[in-house]
Amino acid sequence: MTHGKRFWIMMAVFQVFFGLSVFAITREYYARDIADVHRDPTSLREPLLEWTERMSRVNPAPLNSITSNQPALDDPVQISRQADQHFASKQYAMAANLYERLLAFGPTTADTHNNLGLTLHYLGRSNEALQRLNEGIALDPANQRIWLTLGFVNNQLGDIEAARAALTTAADMDAASDVGRSAKRMLDELP
Repeated sequence: MTHGKRFWIMMAVFQVFFGLSVFAITREYYARDIADVHRDPTSLREPLLEWTERMSRVNPAPLNSITSNQPALDDPVQISRQADQHFASKQYAMAANLYERLLAFGPTTADTHNNLGLTLHYLGRSNEALQRLNEGIALDPANQRIWLTLGFVNNQLGDIEAARAALTTAADMDAASDVGRSAKRMLDELP
């Protein structure tokens, strides 16, 4: 499958925009969730309780389908933008649906797996989240953000050793970056 120069330029612009958008959106969630863990040891169960409350307000669409009020999209940039908007407004079921659609466009990226994994975790589907995160790591083991997310999800699930291993990997990749500093901070806060 050969694409022209314009396609690859648009794909590069999309990747940069997408990566920056995801970083901006997820940074707040990481910081807030770590603060919650230290406030109350039972807060590891809070995402599930929040999920139950949200599900009563949101009509989740099954993955791989589009809600009737949402136009069909064929542009990965638009799908990504909408997915990020749904994620930011905590409409995780809709965001997961769109991130799944992005995977169908190929070539898949670790960033898309990262976003889908985090979204599935917030939906209370953490086993699927871990599967998607590990698939993303297999695609790009040098992606620092996905290691950070894997550490975060494992920490939320109470698997401290797996969290420590993933966060150490993220911190060791580039300790001076924002992701590296976040990983170090999370490591320091592990029991």
